[in-house]
Amino acid sequence: MNIIVCIKQVPDTSEVRINPETNTLIREGVPSIVNPFDMYAIEEGLRIKEMIGGKVTAISMGPPQALEALKEAFSLGVDEVILISDRAFAGSDTLATSYTLSKAIEKIGLFDIILCGKQAIDGDTAQVGPELAEHLGIPFVTSVKKIDEIREGYLRVHRMMEDGYDVIETRPPALLTVVKEINEPRPPSLKRKIQAKNLQVPVWRKEDLDVDEKRLGLKGSPTQVLRIFPPEIKGERKILEGNLEEQIYKLVSELKGLGIL
Repeated sequence: MNIIVCIKQVPDTSEVRINPETNTLIREGVPSIVNPFDMYAIEEGLRIKEMIGGKVTAISMGPPQALEALKEAFSLGVDEVILISDRAFAGSDTLATSYTLSKAIEKIGLFDIILCGKQAIDGDTAQVGPELAEHLGIPFVTSVKKIDEIREGYLRVHRMMEDGYDVIETRPPALLTVVKEINEPRPPSLKRKIQAKNLQVPVWRKEDLDVDEKRLGLKGSPTQVLRIFPPEIKGERKILEGNLEEQIYKLVSELKGLGIL
């Protein structure tokens, strides 16, 4: 079973800064982590391998510093890691990103399952996984909370819904995006962490992929961010004083004055 896990290095959400001129994230000097949802995808890939055998390959598209995310994936037990990095990929929206990833996967060759986190915490679009499947022409299932059965030519999963879950059957090769309910990620082993420090990660650039340059980076991105800004706090706060009964009376009066009651 050949399993590919797509991961992304994202800024620590408590440290996000925006470049006001380009409306892009400032990544230099900002602590980065592996996208939390992708950690569950890595774990699920490792569990599938342990259950039925195979190979797990982690890939990431990003700047050179994304090497650290791939080394972390290796320390968890992934067999092979590949970084897709080139200035030509900079500024990619979800469509350009998924296109570039699809070309990297085509170069890898045969695969049975692609695993992605449900979404990235820096964009929250949840678009790259489904778009990647579309580029590759394979079926996909989003928000998977459980892989119920997997064998040659058959895959059954539970997709999380607001009021329960759907049971979906499909045929590999297929792409799954997973939610945190699917498993509990393992810690890295000390031996693998030591090995990861000196790991030579292959870096694939534009010239290494069979790509249409018009579909890369900003040129290949039909959507662009025009403005990013933090939400403004406009509401007024009032502190109600007195005992509980008096506070309830004042609250009801305030709500009536606002037309809520």
